[in-house]
Amino acid sequence: MDAPPLTRTPAPPYTAVVFTSLRQEDDRGYATMLARMVELVVQQPGYLGHDAVRDERRGINVSYWVDAEAAAAWKQVTEHVVAQQRGREAWYDDYTVRVATVERAYGMA
Repeated sequence: MDAPPLTRTPAPPYTAVVFTSLRQEDDRGYATMLARMVELVVQQPGYLGHDAVRDERRGINVSYWVDAEAAAAWKQVTEHVVAQQRGREAWYDDYTVRVATVERAYGMA
């Protein structure tokens, strides 16, 4: 199975939200909610894309936003609030969110 392409972002500055998590072993319902969140986030104003990697329990998701205000607005979307609460109650043993301004970006492309 081919890996999805890396997200191409505009020239900086823009905002990156880094969500790292350690899921519980019993994470029933997680995949369904994740699919819904991906479906919903692409509709959000200011969303630029995301890159994610996961293994059995650990996940790293970096979402890119035009600015911190757009990222903060996503945190308040009703269905996302429900997913956040469900994550705290049932899916995550631990998680961390880091919000940063990207000042420089470069790569192969």
